Amino acid sequence: MESVIKQPDDSARFPGNQALASLSAPAGNPALRNSNPPKVDYPRDKCIPEIFAARVQDTPAAVAVVFQDQPLTYRELDERANQLAHHLRTLGVQLETPVGVYMDRSANYVVSVLGILKAGGTYVPLATDYPVDRLQFMLQDAGLPVIVVDQPLPNGLDVRGHSVVDLAQDAPLIQALPKNALDLVCSAESLAYIIYTSGSTGQPKGVAIPHRGVVRLVCGQNYAAFDDRQRFLLLASTSFDASTFELWGPLLNGGRCVVFPNQPLDFHILEIVIRQQGVTCLWLTAGLFNQIIDARPSVLETVQHVLAGGEALSVAHLQKAMARLPNLRLTNGYGPTESTTFACTYALPQGTPLPAGSVPIGRPIAHTRCYLLDPQLRPVPLGAAGELYLGGDGLARGYHNRPALTTEKFMADPFNAEPQARIYKTGDLARYLPDGNLEFLGRRDHQLKIRGFRIEPGEIEAVLTTHPDLLQVAVIAREDVPGHKLLVAYFVNQPASAPTAGDLREFLRQKLPAYMIPAGFVRLQELPLTANGKVDRNALQALQNPVQPAPAGGLPTRALAAGSALDTSIALIWQAVLQQPVSGVDGNFFDLGGDSIRMASVHVHLQRLLDRPFPITDLFLHPTIRSLSAHFSRADKPRPTGDAHRSRARRQIQAFSDQRAARQVKTNQAER
Repeated sequence: MESVIKQPDDSARFPGNQALASLSAPAGNPALRNSNPPKVDYPRDKCIPEIFAARVQDTPAAVAVVFQDQPLTYRELDERANQLAHHLRTLGVQLETPVGVYMDRSANYVVSVLGILKAGGTYVPLATDYPVDRLQFMLQDAGLPVIVVDQPLPNGLDVRGHSVVDLAQDAPLIQALPKNALDLVCSAESLAYIIYTSGSTGQPKGVAIPHRGVVRLVCGQNYAAFDDRQRFLLLASTSFDASTFELWGPLLNGGRCVVFPNQPLDFHILEIVIRQQGVTCLWLTAGLFNQIIDARPSVLETVQHVLAGGEALSVAHLQKAMARLPNLRLTNGYGPTESTTFACTYALPQGTPLPAGSVPIGRPIAHTRCYLLDPQLRPVPLGAAGELYLGGDGLARGYHNRPALTTEKFMADPFNAEPQARIYKTGDLARYLPDGNLEFLGRRDHQLKIRGFRIEPGEIEAVLTTHPDLLQVAVIAREDVPGHKLLVAYFVNQPASAPTAGDLREFLRQKLPAYMIPAGFVRLQELPLTANGKVDRNALQALQNPVQPAPAGGLPTRALAAGSALDTSIALIWQAVLQQPVSGVDGNFFDLGGDSIRMASVHVHLQRLLDRPFPITDLFLHPTIRSLSAHFSRADKPRPTGDAHRSRARRQIQAFSDQRAARQVKTNQAER
């Protein structure tokens, strides 16, 4: 029988609980009374393979996964995962054995993580675009005895002592194994996955999530529709915890997971996939949502529900979206990785004005507790700022191999009589609005959220300080243009050497993911300090923005030397998307603060300018105005027909893979 957790009367367990209890009573403060939702039925004591098995039994012939127009039914997915699980058992995978998954979004990825869980193991996503140094650290820190791959591992990655399962090369062996499920060994408390996030000490840290956290996220919830009619798009990186919602939301409820292929994000291809596959539910980071609304809102015309978040939502973009897409259901989603993707949600009201100021993060979802506490862990009054603590079934077990950090961030829940109840110290500041919704106010520390990724500036600073030419470093986020947040690194160099921004950027590329590379590098004679000798980050914010906002319109701020009309047109598009001046034809788009999401917007605008479609990989292969203009100035290419869209997408994927392989070869040669 599925259990229901009851909220005990615990008002005597902690100083201040009497006040909390009185405020939580029906006659008390409605904000605190509504801050923690009532418990509802959900399969709390079941693990992921157990729930998935029930879906297979219910609808074995229903489509579970679609990747590049190739469907897998629930029975087919189950059988392939079972065969892999049998093979993993022969390699020693047992309960909570961590298993690396080095592959892009694909049907293979879905099969692999399900097979690992069926064997009793814990899956650990290894992003294929991470630098070798970061991957090497994750292999060692997670202690991965087995790694599952469907592509070659990067050169320079030392996998001695690790068994590598290659789904292509080992296919004959795996396909000869039984299709029946192994005996279930995992439970709701067992670890399902470990996802690595940025760490303030200079190394990423692994967040260990149990099965119960995933089940609580997508079962017994009403913040989104979870049933067999829903089709979710798996669009997030496999190393980003939003993929948990996108993958298990459909698969544990009889729905369909549509896997978007790993390629530069082309809004045209994205729209085709959404329409052709009938995607009903979509998760977008705030930055990607803004770019879509600005460049191609038709992408979302057929979607029923969009959840956005990862950082503060832009009210202006939400207003544009609600005017352009009046039937779209929009939800602001909030939650750190440590609370399994979502802790609170806020459904934006349709047909009514948005709240003044920032968009609320809403109320806790089912089986989640939220407390706003002062430094003495006492509940703050209604309307006052407090630090947000989270409790409930979504909490991580802690940080892998980080007992001290786990003890610091996770503690016993002083407001709950259940012996194992804990709360997590988020470091986020918030307050209750009069209607009971939570409003996010910022961070207590220096942690940042950019494009949905959680970034510890300390990790970037720690890497930069290993550069032999640097003496001091500080990294902050600037948002001089609303909705356009950028990382900027300030540094003091050795007297006899002065590294360029390009030098530092290339140095970081060898050690950090692309989303952690600053858009600007600023040389200072000395870093400003506070009275107690710490870096004065407020003083850094007060300095002139090194990445200057673009003018409201007109030509680039400085004429492009000997530039053609096409050069100027491209520069204007870059300027609008990057929100900064563009004054030369040889600057690299990514060195100017660009990223793959902003490149998708450039792609849309350039296709309109040229009045013809072209693959987005053209922009990645020609990242300067000079090279891009020369490319487009050649003989016109024939306009592709509608039947060519699928082959075009596949060519883009191959080109993207070739480009990444070429970069790896270049890196290896440089290291020699």
